Amino acid sequence: MKLCSCDTFVALPPATVDNRIIFGKNSDRPCDEVQEVVYFPAAVHDNLREHLKCTYIEIDQVPETYAVVLSRPAWLWGAEMGANEHGVCIGNEAVWGREEVCDEEALLGMDLVRLGLERADTAEKALNVIVDLLEKYGQGGNCSEGRMVFSYHNSFLIADRNEAWILETAGKYWAAEKVQEGVRNISNQLSITTKIDREHADMRNYAKQKCWWDGKKEFDFAATYSYLDTANMMISPGRYCEGYKLLNKHKGNITFETMMEILRDKPSGINMEGAFLTTASMVSILPQDSSLPCIHFFTGTPDPERSVFKPFIFVPNISQLLDTSSPTFELEDPIKKKPHFKSKPDRRHPLYQKHQQALGAVDNNEELKSENQNVRRPFLRKEKH
Repeated sequence: MKLCSCDTFVALPPATVDNRIIFGKNSDRPCDEVQEVVYFPAAVHDNLREHLKCTYIEIDQVPETYAVVLSRPAWLWGAEMGANEHGVCIGNEAVWGREEVCDEEALLGMDLVRLGLERADTAEKALNVIVDLLEKYGQGGNCSEGRMVFSYHNSFLIADRNEAWILETAGKYWAAEKVQEGVRNISNQLSITTKIDREHADMRNYAKQKCWWDGKKEFDFAATYSYLDTANMMISPGRYCEGYKLLNKHKGNITFETMMEILRDKPSGINMEGAFLTTASMVSILPQDSSLPCIHFFTGTPDPERSVFKPFIFVPNISQLLDTSSPTFELEDPIKKKPHFKSKPDRRHPLYQKHQQALGAVDNNEELKSENQNVRRPFLRKEKH
């Protein structure tokens, strides 16, 4: 499987300026997919007999959910990335390894992102929510709207005002690493090695049964559950290593502008182009001073180099974000019919449409300038002779 999907970053003091935690993520998805930015208010759920419908399956509801802002592929229930009213941010990555990906429809990693944000007011509690749901319902299903089957396991970067957690999964098995200072990033590979702060109770025993680990040498999660040579992980070419280098290049002076520049970086491959491209981006400022608000920036449009990061702050009486919300098709939506994905509706929201128009005008103007320059050059050469 070619490693094509996302990159998520976090920088904590003393790597940052002004005692802030900075979170950032590029969502790399099929190039024709629309990503919307949507807000859901906090809610109380009195009737717990009513199940919650996620992308493919229904699960038990909880008594209370928190307000969230999400950047998500417009066809599904979950989210690629987002934040909640308590300053928790989550982004996920596609990962593959030795454990086979299940074809059966279950919770998507993107569903788990939203569920973690709706149900937890700290990063570690969000981790608890995700691993409990993973154990109960499993992960699986097509992560692409269309005929292409794109299924994977997930890793997550979860941050709040005080700390961050890396959570990486292989089927129902998982390992987690706590990050309290400095920088950390995840990409499309398992990256937790021997620093494991929490884990699935049966993870090591399962690896022994599969003959992936002899039970004697130091346990390395990424080396055991994937095919990586973790000794060379930090020097191997690829987006994970390039992202780590970019974070470390600015270590000590990282601001939200720095994070935006990292997400815009094309030579590293972090700002992706082609059949898979960066369809949306997010950067969050999480001050450790709880009297200061968290600020979350979203593009809602492809290519962060050609998009504006627009700020969002949780305040009372927020109305729905109409310009970044895609059309809804209710029961006629192909995702609500079986078999899924027999058709593909136009999900472009108003901001996406205007972004396309603006890029078209810019590209046409550049082409016109180029043609004019080519016309002038022969005449300029004649005058010189």
